[in-house]
Order: sequence, then C-alpha cells, then structure tokens
Amino acid sequence: MQANVESPVRALAAPEVVNEDTGHAAASRPKLNPFIGLRPCDVLDTVRQVGAQTVRQPGLLVEQSAALTRELVAALAGTGGAAPQKGDKRFIDSAWQSNPFYRVAMQSYLSWCNALGGFVDRSALDDRSKERAQFVLQLITDALAPTNTLLGNPAALRKIIESGGASLVSGIKNAVMDAVRNQGMPSQVDTSAFEVGKNLATSPGAVVFRNEVLELIQYTPATAKVHGRPQLIVPPQINKYYVFDLSKGKSIVDYLLQSEFQVFAVSWRNPTIEHRDWDMDTYVSALIEAIHAVREITGSDDVNLHGACSGAMTMSALMGHLEARGERLVNAATLMVAVLDSSAESQIGLFATPESISAAKQNSIMKGVLEGNEMGRVFAWMRPNDLVWNYWINNYLLGNAPPVFDILYWNNDTTRLPGKFHGQLLDIFAGNVFARPGALTVLGTPVDLSKVACDTYVVGGITDHITPWKGVYNTARMFGGNSRFVLSSSGHIQSLINPPGNPKAKFFVNADAALPEDAEAWLGGATAQADSWWDNWRVWLAERSGDRRDAPAQVGSASHPALCDAPGTYVTGA
Repeated sequence: MQANVESPVRALAAPEVVNEDTGHAAASRPKLNPFIGLRPCDVLDTVRQVGAQTVRQPGLLVEQSAALTRELVAALAGTGGAAPQKGDKRFIDSAWQSNPFYRVAMQSYLSWCNALGGFVDRSALDDRSKERAQFVLQLITDALAPTNTLLGNPAALRKIIESGGASLVSGIKNAVMDAVRNQGMPSQVDTSAFEVGKNLATSPGAVVFRNEVLELIQYTPATAKVHGRPQLIVPPQINKYYVFDLSKGKSIVDYLLQSEFQVFAVSWRNPTIEHRDWDMDTYVSALIEAIHAVREITGSDDVNLHGACSGAMTMSALMGHLEARGERLVNAATLMVAVLDSSAESQIGLFATPESISAAKQNSIMKGVLEGNEMGRVFAWMRPNDLVWNYWINNYLLGNAPPVFDILYWNNDTTRLPGKFHGQLLDIFAGNVFARPGALTVLGTPVDLSKVACDTYVVGGITDHITPWKGVYNTARMFGGNSRFVLSSSGHIQSLINPPGNPKAKFFVNADAALPEDAEAWLGGATAQADSWWDNWRVWLAERSGDRRDAPAQVGSASHPALCDAPGTYVTGA
C-alpha cells in the first residue's frame, strides 16, 4: 500500500516505460507478492537454473561472452555505446561522461548487465523462468552497481572533499543507527519530522464509535450545507488510515469536506498476537457496526463507501454479503487501486508456488501476525534502486539525513496483519475467489459481486507496479451495477494522493459507459483530461449523495457521543 532523493514521490510510482503520447505503460508485473515474500531457496533455485543453461548452451555462453568482450574493448577505446536507460538516475553526475575512468566503469557495468540479460532472454528457459531469472539477476546487478560504492560514486567523493570528511563520518553514523534501529535497511524518511495529529491527520473531528477492531471518526463539516448521504472511508489494513488525511493540500478527507460532503473514516486497530484469529468475517462484522453508527448519527438509510487496496477488498466482501442478505446499506462505492481478479499472474507473483504460499501461511500462523516491516522490506526489494540503493547512497555515501516527506513517513508507519486474515488473503489471491461466484463465504453467505448492483467508481494507476491497472480494470467489470473506470497517469500512491492543481497530472476516461473485455480497447477509446481525477469523482459523488441540507452543529449523536478527538487512539497504537 512504497526514492529518489531529488523527488521522493517518484519512488511511489512504478519504474515502467510510459509512452507520453498515448499514456500506454510497458507491460510489466510485480515479481514479488508482499504477502508471500521471497525465500532464499527460491533465489538459489533460480540462480541454479541460469547456471544450468550455461552448461546446456555453451555456444550461447561463448557468443554472449564474445559480445561482452567487444563492448569492454570499445569502452576502453572510448568508442563504447552502452548508455543508461531513460529514467536511470544513478549516472546523472557529469563525471560519468566527462571523466574517462568513470565513463569506462559505467559502460563496462552496463555492458555486463546487458550481457547477462541477453543470455537469459536467448536461453531455453520457459517464459516464467526467464522472468524469475531476470528479476534475480537485476537484484544482483543493482547491488553491484559502481554507484553503490564510495570509490565508484563521484558525487560521494566530491562531498567528502568539500566537507573535509564530515560526510563520511555522518554516513558511518547513519549506517550504525540503521543497523540498530532499522534491521540494516537504509532509512527512507526522517521520522522525527512528523507526528500524527500534529502535522499529519489534522482534519478536525472526533471518534464517535469504537469496537475491538476499529474506531469510527466523524469529521467536522467545513461548509454550511452538506449532502444528506454520508461518505465512509475504508482504508487498507496494511499501513494506517491517514493516507486519506495526510497533510494540508494532500488530504482526501479535507477535499471531501470542502466539497460539502459528510465524511467518516475507519481507523483499524493494529492487531497483536492476541488477535491472531481475526479474519475477513471479523473485519466485515466491524464495518457493519460502523455503518449502522453512521446511519444513526446522520439519519441516512445508507452510505457511500470508499476504499483502497485491501480496504476495497474488505469493502467488496461486505457488499457481496449485504447483497446476499438483501440489505441495502450501500448506495455507491469507490474502489481505488484495488485488484479483485487475480487471474493475471501479476497479482500472485512470479515466486509464488504452493510451497511458498504454504510457508508464508505457516510463518504468520506460528507468529500470530505478519509484521508490517516484513511486508515493507518486500515492497522495497520490488524496486531496489529507488527504495533501497537510493537511500544507501544518500544516507551512507553522501552522509545526508533521510528526506523529510510525509508520504514516506506514512509508508513506514506499518501495521500488522492477523495470521488468520493473512492466510485468507493468500487463499483469495491463489484461488481467485472474488472472480468465482460463491467461492468466498462471508458471515455464512456466499459472495457474488456480479449481483452487487450499486454504482461503482474504480480508479487505477497506469504505472502502478503493485496493483497493475489492467487488473484494476477487471475489478470494475466484476460488479453488476454501472461502473465508471478512471485511469490516472500515476503509480500506486500517486494515483491516490492526487490533489487538483498538478500541471503534470492527467487521467483517462471513456465516454462509452460499457466496459469491453479488453482493457487496451477501453484505453484506445479513452480521452486524456488534464489535472486530477478528484474533480471528476466529486461530480460523480455529488450525484449520488442526496440533497444538500444544513450541516450538523456538532459531530456524533446522543447514542454515539464523541469519545475523543481525531485522529483517535488506534492510529497511534503500537
């Protein structure tokens, strides 16, 4: 639900190649599933497979070695043509072009990477094994980049000279601190710069309902008039809810308040070992209680739901359950960067096997919970140059402090998943149960999303590497009501935190209400619109939120009085 020092936001977008004219993203898929992780034995097995190819195809090995030799000779002669790919920020320092030593080092390194990749591409491995091999080789080659070493990083050497050695001392201190406090991973953010409730999650409101699983926050209206039907935000169980109320200018909550909506948000409790048996039924039951509290407070018969990632998955399970019972508690729903159809291999991961899934389930069952920092490390190794080596260079070689960036703080403010719920999520991915009517049972009722007839607004990100946009598009096609699919030009988090006013932002919409089976066909008929999708969503939402009326004078009700000020107590729970 995860950086370049110059532009930390970029780390939250996928490293895909995008055609600027059409907005089409190069096909790619996440190599790892953060719920499963990457076992050392799987890495070793992949390396073994590549090694076996060198024995079985000696001619190819000789050919690739000869090509590499020619490239190395050309680099030494000053005629090498190896160049970084577009978007590779590792070699932007002018010394990589102007200094002969660094130019040769860069071209030799890139030629070696190309030779390894070329060998795998031309090997006899099947397509899936090739993708595994390319991913493992990239992990290795990224780690061995000259920019990750002191002598191989001209900017770091220059900084040592300019600072009189102070940057080297600072880098050593940063490395020691990370070894002690961050399990050896480079820190992505200066955590001392933020405090939830002080400069994050600051929209005024109060907790008006609490059960064992969640706190329900009602936000203070910001306008004299509000729409009658309330909005309830359902966050992912991974990370904390305040991604929807991040900071000034980046808050979906504040945007909705300013747009005359009544806004409520769920803040999930951070589970501990004692909550190891929480599952989908637990979360759906808690949501139903929250919805009834919202209805009592506002006097509305139903609510509009909005969720992202696993929150949208829980929301969908809830809607399927309500439909099976014939209860009309949800009028309309927004699903952001959420994939419910895991038929595409992207959603289960290249290294997901029955053995690895079983091992992941057993691990969380044994521990009681899946720790958030474990998932965070997997997210980081999905894009190591942006989320690992970038901070290695910044923190250790350059001796800088980690950046001050609110999204990265939230990203590192992790939560746990109950062992049983984690195992259930793995079964949902592996069995693709949302796409199979009746395969998922929630609170004793079978779930069939094709029978959920409420209107849905579904948002995907064209460069999203966690929930690829075509999978999100399939989500929009699963519901039985009218669905509007909107495609943001950003990645996973940037698609969510997308306030109006960004001159680089755009999104794609298709005037045809029908959603064809082929996602590319939908995109081919779509038009690009400038700025954020938020304004498009606001208009859609206003049409489904009832008449405007006087805003309530205070939050809560006699039956549900304010328990404490927002952001509540669960969000700060360890």
